[in-house]
Amino acid sequence: MSDLSAFPITKKWPAKNPDIIQLYSLPTPNGVKVSIALEELGLPYEAHRIEFGPDGVKSPEFISLNPNGRIPAIIDPNGPDGKPIGLFESGAILVYLAEKTGKLIPADAAGRYETLCWVMFQMAGVGPMLGQFGHFFKYAADKVANNAYPMERYRDESKRLISVLEARLKDRQWIMGDEYTIADITTFPWVRGADIFYGGSEALDYAGFPSVRAWIERCVARPASAKGLEIPASA
Repeated sequence: MSDLSAFPITKKWPAKNPDIIQLYSLPTPNGVKVSIALEELGLPYEAHRIEFGPDGVKSPEFISLNPNGRIPAIIDPNGPDGKPIGLFESGAILVYLAEKTGKLIPADAAGRYETLCWVMFQMAGVGPMLGQFGHFFKYAADKVANNAYPMERYRDESKRLISVLEARLKDRQWIMGDEYTIADITTFPWVRGADIFYGGSEALDYAGFPSVRAWIERCVARPASAKGLEIPASA
């Protein structure tokens, strides 16, 4: 049995089976990336629901795994050289899982680096911009009622980024063509989430991005997505 005692987080959220990957997450656009990937890869894992706030992501135990205090994070008891490893940042975790298994990323070097370009496109652009759009469009609308600039700025940049995806997905099944990869897994939860969580599809003119909408439908239709989108489940 693996010894995870070096990770303080396991004191607050004990592992029932320390021999499998421990996932600390919530079913948010960032969180579900990892649960979907784990389902796609068929890797056994144990999910722990980490709520926002001082008893969850801001607790000392969680901070010990991710100093930034954000989900998702994982512990893999079978990391490099067979030793446990803790990881945070959804993009880094996806790259790790893909390289660990040799799946969800092209085998050739050129394809791998192109996939990583699109992963970074999401991490640096799609996620942050859609997140800021959602904040001002839904959660802080009353605070900017007399100043349309914040919402419009993030709305317009989000639409621009989605238009980049639209061009990429024209005549392509997945971002990398015929191969479903971590580029799709890291991106579709955010584009889908801008509608599901923020109700922003009309403001973002989703009707004008048919290739993106069809791609989201294909992503969501995958059995691993259907399951991963609901993990961790509510208590």
